[in-house]
Amino acid sequence: MRVTRDSLIRIAKETTQERVFNDPEIIAAYLTGSLLSAEPMLGGTADIDLVFVYKNLPAKTREFVKLTPDFHLDISRRAKDEFKSPRELRGDPWLGFEMYAPMLLYEREKFFDFLQASLRAGFEFEQPPLMLQRCRTMLSHGRGIWTDLTELDKPAGPKEVRKYMKSLFHAINTVAEISGSPIHERRLLLEFPARAEAAKKPEMVAAAYGLIGANNTNVEKVKLWVADWKEGYKLACDKEDVDPRIHATRLNYYEKAIKALLEGDTPLSALWPLLHTWTLSAEVLSGDHFQFWQNACSELGLLGDSFAERVEGLDHFIDEIEATLDEIATENGLDAFAGV
Repeated sequence: MRVTRDSLIRIAKETTQERVFNDPEIIAAYLTGSLLSAEPMLGGTADIDLVFVYKNLPAKTREFVKLTPDFHLDISRRAKDEFKSPRELRGDPWLGFEMYAPMLLYEREKFFDFLQASLRAGFEFEQPPLMLQRCRTMLSHGRGIWTDLTELDKPAGPKEVRKYMKSLFHAINTVAEISGSPIHERRLLLEFPARAEAAKKPEMVAAAYGLIGANNTNVEKVKLWVADWKEGYKLACDKEDVDPRIHATRLNYYEKAIKALLEGDTPLSALWPLLHTWTLSAEVLSGDHFQFWQNACSELGLLGDSFAERVEGLDHFIDEIEATLDEIATENGLDAFAGV
């Protein structure tokens, strides 16, 4: 079956029509994510990121629906109350961008038009004051997670590596938000060079790769890890307490993207989706499959004595980003702490 961006958007619209007909609690629906771009496919796969807004938040806030092995619906549910005042929304590094330019699919109440008009009013959203506010909010999240890691009193394991990667994810996306929306997990290191260049900090690319351990491995080694990653992922899908992002429906979504990145111009950009999902899986794995993850992380310098060095390096990376934001504030005649 030939799948195109247009056919996936059509599925999004049909799914929305069906859901709102059967659920009067839904007051709005919109499409976000990669389908808003001209080239949503990575490794021949993509998901359809649908957001349904409810009068009251239902118990299940996220759902994956398989369409084919390579395509699925990723449905998020939000409560109307989550949508803050326009003033607050403009400073939100995630929801602000999500609401700035989505594809509206359904609206029962007119809150969407009001919010979007307020976000875009006066072209302030992309200007330095609000950009810095979003960046500082994003970086503050990363710094807070980093602080938790400095108080570690036991050897690092999957939980600690996950937190480390989350902190680094926020730091990288702080740089990305200087020139646009945040980057999602599959494309994080793939798209980061262009964002670092736009921020006039191209040297941050090498730093980010170093912090994930890319300097300690090579493409052929990473390719060998894919089989162990896949088996661990499949086993983790059957565990009740696994992170909801590790879902059988998303196996090809990750695997084919990882393999495509490994064959692309920046092959080690595959490290991020591989290691991120492997670490989430490792939290519920044991035996050989846990050991496979442990061996890979040890080689990358993310376990043992090297973990403390990585955490220290992350500290310096965040410091450099903080200094960059201060420079931007000064260049624009703003207080150095604008957006704090």
